Amino acid sequence: MIKIGSTYDLEVVKQTEFGVYLDADNLGEILLPTKHTPDNLSVGDTVEVFLYLNSEDRPIATTQTPKAEVGEFAYLKVKEYTQFGAFLDWGLDKDVLVPFAEQHRPMTVGHSYIVFLYLDNQDRITATSKIDKVVQEDDQHDFYPQQKVDLIIANSTELGFKAIVDQSHWGLLYKDEVDQRLSFGQSIEGYIKYIREDGKIDLSLKSGQQIRDNYSQVILDYLRDHNGYAAVHDKSPPAQIADLFGISKGQFKKAIGGLYKQKVITIEKDGIRLV
Repeated sequence: MIKIGSTYDLEVVKQTEFGVYLDADNLGEILLPTKHTPDNLSVGDTVEVFLYLNSEDRPIATTQTPKAEVGEFAYLKVKEYTQFGAFLDWGLDKDVLVPFAEQHRPMTVGHSYIVFLYLDNQDRITATSKIDKVVQEDDQHDFYPQQKVDLIIANSTELGFKAIVDQSHWGLLYKDEVDQRLSFGQSIEGYIKYIREDGKIDLSLKSGQQIRDNYSQVILDYLRDHNGYAAVHDKSPPAQIADLFGISKGQFKKAIGGLYKQKVITIEKDGIRLV
């Protein structure tokens, strides 16, 4: 079923002086205006278009690419503030409206906000900045550790940064594990680090392998600076390991296990040694 607010490949069924008509199945024939029609498009060809309602609330197609589709979040700038609400630039000729009732706080022209796009009761594409009522924070998801995901940085807390995970759920990046500058509204790739018992999601900006590689590098740097030897091993107290490398005993054991398999180090009775 074809819906307003999404992108489709549609077939050209008619050509006119003001554009071409596309077969939109349950929505009937929809106009793609001349200014958005690719050159040499003929009846029988297919074209990728985004569907929305024009100013007369009629379905219309465009080859312009919106910054978000219905059911997605985006970080958009306010272009105009009117008696109807705030209009945001989302990449199309027609701006998207955030009604007053859907503004988390009054919006300001020139400022950008994270919004969610939805269809109102008249199938008009509308935005809301009240994202807390949309982002899910339950255990109804299929995420798994080490899964690569897309993140939108949406808030900061005492623990770190809250991010929208794959356009659906809240996740948390702990601030002591973030080694780069993050900004509100930023889109960035990340990884599922851990799924808690209550279904809440802990995130990382690095994959498990990248993290292990970083720990391995810390150990190698220490060995090179100390004549190739460190008087710690897998039976050493956690505090001693943390003092030397700034990592946990579990992280240390995984790192030296990998280095040993690569034949980069040897594990001796009283320590580890660089080969």
